Amino acid sequence: MLDSPVTILASITTLNARHISQKNWGERVRLIRRQVAQVTEAAALAGVMTLFAVLPIDWASALGGFFARMVGPCMAVSRRASRNLRQAMPENSNAENRCVLRGMWDNLGRAIGEYPHLTRIAASGSSRVEIVNGEALTGLAATGTSGILFGGHLGNWEIGPSTVHRLMGASLLSVYRATNNPWVDRLMRRLHRGRRAVPKGAEGGRELLRQLRHGGSIALLVDQKQNDGIAVPFFGRAAMTAPAIARLGYRFGCPLIPVRFERLKGARFRCTVMSPIEMAQTGNPARDVAETMARVNALLEGWIRARPEQWLWIHSRWPDNAVSSVISQRKLAPHKNPIAESAEGRSTRLPVTDLRWPSVRQHT
Repeated sequence: MLDSPVTILASITTLNARHISQKNWGERVRLIRRQVAQVTEAAALAGVMTLFAVLPIDWASALGGFFARMVGPCMAVSRRASRNLRQAMPENSNAENRCVLRGMWDNLGRAIGEYPHLTRIAASGSSRVEIVNGEALTGLAATGTSGILFGGHLGNWEIGPSTVHRLMGASLLSVYRATNNPWVDRLMRRLHRGRRAVPKGAEGGRELLRQLRHGGSIALLVDQKQNDGIAVPFFGRAAMTAPAIARLGYRFGCPLIPVRFERLKGARFRCTVMSPIEMAQTGNPARDVAETMARVNALLEGWIRARPEQWLWIHSRWPDNAVSSVISQRKLAPHKNPIAESAEGRSTRLPVTDLRWPSVRQHT
C-alpha cells in the first residue's frame, strides 16, 4: 500500500527541531511547501482523471478537446508553438497557422480526456484502432527477432504504445518519462497497466540494451530535442537529434521500424506499421548514423506535414539561435519515403520518448 499524503506530511512536520540548524529549518520549510504542492497537484489531477473516467470515451475526448481549445491559445507556450510553426512551414498563411494551432490544442485536450480510457481504446475487441500491417509486429514477437520501433508525439501517442504492447506482449519494452512529482508519476503508471516500460535515464537505457541482447524489441518516441545529440536536418533547420536508435540498429543488426499513429476522427485512430527504413552503409560509422537519422527525421517530417495539427508544436525542438537552414550540399543516400499518402490522406505514428542513453559504441 502506498503511503498516504497525510503520513508523509506528518513525518516531515514532526522533525526534532532541537537538531535542526536555522539554515536547515529553512530547507525543511521549503520541503514541506514542495510536498504540499505535489500532493495538491496530484489530487487535482486525480479529480480530473476521475471526471474523464466516468464519462463515455467520446464524451471525455470531446470535453478535453473543448477545454484545451478554449484555454490553450491563451497560454504563453502557445507563442512558442506559433513561432515553431511559422519557421517550419513558412508557406502557410496566418489563417492556416491559427487553424493548425487550434487543432493542436484540440488534439492535446482529447488525448488528456482519453487518458483514463487507454486500456479500453487499445483493447483487442475495440473497434477504435485500425491496425495496418500489424502482422509485422506479431511476426517479430513470434520469431524472437529484435526490432527498434520508433514514432513521434502525434495524435494520441499514449494509445499507440498501448496498442503495440498488446500486439507484441512481453517481447516489447518501451520507455516512459517519470514526472518530477512522485504522486503524479504513480497515478500515471497505474493508467499504463499492461505495458513493460522503463523510466527514461541511464538505468532505463541499460534495460533497453539487455532487451535487445536477449532478442526482444524496444519502442521509442524520437521527435524531441536532445541537447547532447547530433545536428540533423528537420524542416530545413538543424535540430539536435538523439542518434541512439541508429547506433543501436547498427550495433545489434536489427531493423528500425516506423510505426505511425494518427487520429482519424474523434476518439478513433489508425496504427500503421511501415517497412523498415533503409540504413546508410557508407563504411563511415559516424556518417552512417547521421544519414540514417536524417532519414528518420525526414519520415517524421512527412507525417507531421500530412497532419500538422496532430503534432506537439509546443516542443522546443529547435534552438532559438539555430542556423535557419541546414547544409544543403550534404549528399544523403537515396531512400524511399514510406509516407506516400493515399487519396484518403492516410497517416500514422507511434509513441516513444526521448531519453538520455548510456554510452553506446558505434558500429565498426
